[in-house]
Amino acid sequence: MPSRTKLKNISEIRRYFHRNQEPVYFISATNFNLLQIDEWCKNFKYISYIDCYDGRHPNVFCPSEQPHAEFTSIEDINNYLLQHKEVIDFIESRGGKPKLVFLMFDEKTEQLAKELGWEVWFPKAALRTKVDNKIETVRIGNKAGVPSVPNTLSEVENWDHVTQLAKSAGLGSDLVLQSAFGDSGHTTFFIKSAADFRKHEHEIVGQGEIKIMKRIDCRGSAIEACVTKKGTIVGPLMTELVGFNELTPYRGGWCGNEIFANAFSKKAREQARTYTFQFGEQLRKEGYRGYFELDFLIDQKSKNIYLGELNPRITGVSSMTNHAAFAHADAPLFLFHLLEFCGVPFDIDIAGLNDRWADPQNIDSWCQMVVKHTEDSIDILTECPETGIWRMEADGSVHYSRFDYHRRAVESEAEAFFLRIQRPGDYRYEGADLGILVTRGRAMDNKFQLTERSRQWIDGIRSHFKGRPLAAAAPVPAQLENHQFKIL
Repeated sequence: MPSRTKLKNISEIRRYFHRNQEPVYFISATNFNLLQIDEWCKNFKYISYIDCYDGRHPNVFCPSEQPHAEFTSIEDINNYLLQHKEVIDFIESRGGKPKLVFLMFDEKTEQLAKELGWEVWFPKAALRTKVDNKIETVRIGNKAGVPSVPNTLSEVENWDHVTQLAKSAGLGSDLVLQSAFGDSGHTTFFIKSAADFRKHEHEIVGQGEIKIMKRIDCRGSAIEACVTKKGTIVGPLMTELVGFNELTPYRGGWCGNEIFANAFSKKAREQARTYTFQFGEQLRKEGYRGYFELDFLIDQKSKNIYLGELNPRITGVSSMTNHAAFAHADAPLFLFHLLEFCGVPFDIDIAGLNDRWADPQNIDSWCQMVVKHTEDSIDILTECPETGIWRMEADGSVHYSRFDYHRRAVESEAEAFFLRIQRPGDYRYEGADLGILVTRGRAMDNKFQLTERSRQWIDGIRSHFKGRPLAAAAPVPAQLENHQFKIL
């Protein structure tokens, strides 16, 4: 990115990226997390393992399948892609000094990029791993003045030890335990008795420090932000869909979000934004910069807001944040992440930007639902619904309307954008991500339960997935037996 002229306002930032000449690549299993960023940043391309669009997206490059070890993580997929000759040839053929962004990466990813002479535009993997640790998140929050749910941090020996720790900390007997790392509810355990503890003992004992929390009746929420040298830019507070068995087999597992102006009280929105700014400024002191997301828990009894967890990356919420009305009025939040790493000086009014993004008039109403396979079964898919715009008829039936890769092509609440993840020939296993439904309006009612319309959309899109049983002698890949492998 050649210019070194200081960018002084949003218009200049938008123009700068509109004229960008340096190639930027989002490398991941799919392009879901950064949908349409290619339309804000010239020379932005997606390198994806899964082609959700059947070759019809002009800026998605998917190499042909090559022999590889079984994937157990997104990092494995990205490292495979960085070693794929077709990917290397495609990126090198476009010239420039490639800049890479990821959903997930590790030290091996960084080494592969370095060997190729390409730049990773995120904080170091070691730093991301450090702050991603749920135990470390509590400590960072404490330093930033951002409270967590009443808790104690300790290694756990057995059930008696848990009860002693909880009693000493005044947490009561209805507890939530979390290990240092996990995703979508995989390592969050609801414990009220010795029997509950025994079910998860192997995932708790010997796993290092555990976060032992008082269980509260809460609403989940999510907010994304970006740490820049000029201050932390904060997006809107969104509701979270958590643990709905229509969408996910994981109790406490994330399965979608809503964005709408009055999702929470004005007081709650302002407190969450203040906490997010404080946390971002503390992250800057820790050496972190760029995009991050915080989950907050809002106690329904006391109305207190507590820090849930930190995701030092783009996330499943990012496509919502970057498509909201405020983002189109100014610029997507991720553009400020690119700005932070491109080396071009800028001096913008962060406080003014944050004030605009807090204005309810700048927030429109959308929701997304992540549809997983919820049954404890494994088969092979033979038919899958296409990516594009789907329509719901008056009787609740759902059918394919037309191809599009823009969610804003959804014209009304009778339509939805569906991004297909799994393809014919893929294994369908418990917890597998089938696809993402994006609709206008809300997914939940005022009691935070799924609406009838949402259930119709979920059932309707599921009905278009067909599978066949595995052959009796067919081996089941190890990661499917563990039901742990996710790509979002």
